[in-house]
Amino acid sequence: MATGRTHRPATRSRGIPEATVARLPLYLRALTALSERSVPTVSSEELAAAAGVNSAKLRKDFSYLGSYGTRGVGYDVEYLVYQISRELGLTQDWPVVIVGIGNLGAALANYGGFASRGFRVAALIDADPAMAGTPVAGIPVQHADELEKIVSENGVSIGVISTPAGAAQQVCDRLVAAGVTSILNFAPTVLSVPDGVDVRKVDLSIELQILAFHEQRKAGEDTSESSPETAAPPVRAVADSRKGPDGDMPAVMPA
Repeated sequence: MATGRTHRPATRSRGIPEATVARLPLYLRALTALSERSVPTVSSEELAAAAGVNSAKLRKDFSYLGSYGTRGVGYDVEYLVYQISRELGLTQDWPVVIVGIGNLGAALANYGGFASRGFRVAALIDADPAMAGTPVAGIPVQHADELEKIVSENGVSIGVISTPAGAAQQVCDRLVAAGVTSILNFAPTVLSVPDGVDVRKVDLSIELQILAFHEQRKAGEDTSESSPETAAPPVRAVADSRKGPDGDMPAVMPA
């Protein structure tokens, strides 16, 4: 679901491709589930199926970690959990700030998976003065005027933006100026950042639109197979000149 752009080279310091890096959390999630069930070893085929990739790709990915498994035995689950966690930087504590404590921001603050995956919510920040001091997930919300001070005092390098679209770029600029070098963006807009700053964008509406496309395609195939002579012609789409609902792309209207 997370998508975005990076200004860093296509490979990292140890030569691991970005596509492999993007799959490591999938492997870690599957391995963690096996570890919780006290499964000692797993084959590449079993782990690939659990992670949703093919086994050849998994073996290639693991070769970048220096882990080839043992023929006839498979991969040691606990060792792989450690290897991948270390490669992802999850063996250390990462303080995170969440900016924008509306419904989404509050839900993120209450998400219990941060702590178990190496992330600590250091602060919650909102521009609404009425929110200041209000506890969310046991953490008092601080006013946006304190953003730079909060980032500095907590050594924050990762910021989460869950503000409305109109405020996101200004918040991003302040985070970057304060020293934040990685941003997870939930706001429905594209952020502009300088070289050396990574942005990952999470947009649920885009993911739903992609699913809607596939549902429409499947429905069209079903209609075509059952009654080809009555299948509806393809709908031509043109871009309306008006702004879209989130203001950052034109709405698509049927011709």
